Amino acid sequence: MVIEAARLDFVELVIDAEQRIRGHVRETPLERSNFLSQLTGADVYLKLESSQITGSFKLRGAMNKMLALSEKERANGVLTASSGNHGTACAYLMNYFKIPGTIFLPESVSPAKLEAIQSFGPDTELVPGDGIEAEKRARNLAASRGQVYVSPYNDPLIIGGQGTIGIELQRQTENIDVILVPVGGGGLVAGVGSYLKSRDRKVEIIGCQPENSRVMYESIQAGEIIDMESKRTLSDGTAGGIDHDSITFDACCNVISDWALLSEQEIADAILVTLERQHLMIEGASALTIAALMRSPQRFAGQTVVLLLTGSKLGLETLRNLLAATGHD
Repeated sequence: MVIEAARLDFVELVIDAEQRIRGHVRETPLERSNFLSQLTGADVYLKLESSQITGSFKLRGAMNKMLALSEKERANGVLTASSGNHGTACAYLMNYFKIPGTIFLPESVSPAKLEAIQSFGPDTELVPGDGIEAEKRARNLAASRGQVYVSPYNDPLIIGGQGTIGIELQRQTENIDVILVPVGGGGLVAGVGSYLKSRDRKVEIIGCQPENSRVMYESIQAGEIIDMESKRTLSDGTAGGIDHDSITFDACCNVISDWALLSEQEIADAILVTLERQHLMIEGASALTIAALMRSPQRFAGQTVVLLLTGSKLGLETLRNLLAATGHD
């Protein structure tokens, strides 16, 4: 059944999710970055979803969805698709709640994320192509088998869960001027952005995507969700296509004030700068917000800026390659 986005109240979805998942997820730290604050002349804060249980924000939406399942739906099993972090969150919860099922992943999934998923013991299947092909495979099988499909972004419960980050930010700081958010399918920015905008219409929300996989950006420019090929990117967590009926599209149109499209070099530099100066290991999708800030530091002077660091799973081989490329081998 297609859900009409216009009928959804994303703010209410976030509030409902907060009540459902609060005892099950970690309230992640919001830490001021002295380095980035000095670089920009702003007060820059890092929302460390990289320290969430399972290593990314994706646990929030997946937890909200799994807790809402009936006993019959749990017993019947679930199918999901992921470029990695959503799959890890679902694998963790399938193990915790004893829910059978299969996780479909693109063949390009990072080894670190695949290992994290398989450590929880679910069935996995690799699908040729990018994330949208894995999603189609899982969604079609779920429909034919009468099982629940757990979308990584195109589901009100998923969006509501991700949006609880916004509630935490309201508790942790005041008067956010700008928030930079990685964007893939749009579930994170739809939830967080809708909630924060409901509290302060003036907050500026900057969507961050890799140049090599900028499907949501190009779709918004076109006025509709489009199909386009994605190239390989360090930001694998935001890579791939978008469901043509995605309820996130209108929300992204409404809440995102501006965009930053980042090159692979900028993403790589941001990963290494964060490791060196913040002593934090982050994956490519997290680095999008750091890279966007560092590209135009003067733009943010005098403002309170929040960067969402969405995940921590950077593979050892990827890190070795990044270090070698900069002469740190």
